[in-house]
Amino acid sequence: MYEYFQGCLASLEPTQAVIDCNGVGYLLEITLNTYESLRKNAEGQVKLYAHHVVREDAQQLFGFCDMAEREMFRILVGVNGVGNQTARVMLSSLTVDELRNAIVTQDVKKVQRVKGIGAKTAQRIVLELADKVDGTQVLQGAREVQVNQARDEAMSALLMLGFAKPAVEKLLLNSDWNQADGTPMTVEEIIKEGLKRL
Repeated sequence: MYEYFQGCLASLEPTQAVIDCNGVGYLLEITLNTYESLRKNAEGQVKLYAHHVVREDAQQLFGFCDMAEREMFRILVGVNGVGNQTARVMLSSLTVDELRNAIVTQDVKKVQRVKGIGAKTAQRIVLELADKVDGTQVLQGAREVQVNQARDEAMSALLMLGFAKPAVEKLLLNSDWNQADGTPMTVEEIIKEGLKRL
């Protein structure tokens, strides 16, 4: 029924966000990962992809920072014994890529470390979702993590060299730090390129 909500962030808590869409406030239940994403962009327009739940006694809206997180949420709630709140806790404890990687590599222990997930439920999640999760996206996710780590280290180095934090953040967060062939740049390469641009 609802695809997404876009507007100003009226209020934000770790588990909920209210988005003002032309004077109408929509309360959406969110994950911690979405909370972090919204917190970084709290002053501008935000967009949350929605999942609408209708029960006899209530209606709930869940909001996600991107379509991948919403898709993973929908896949998780399709597993017997995994409800909306459990899926939200899972996506608060693990990123989509971490969860996808755990499923593809059959890492039951990683899934079980999520609060409220027992051994049987973790095994069921891994077994039932093995054929529903795309393994090729794990590589892409791992590369993104690698780029993020290198970028964060480069940011620390540039700040220690005396560059202004706003300028460093703007450069590093708004640029692509991959080589022409798609491989992630090293910390040293990012720092060298950053020194040229700052």
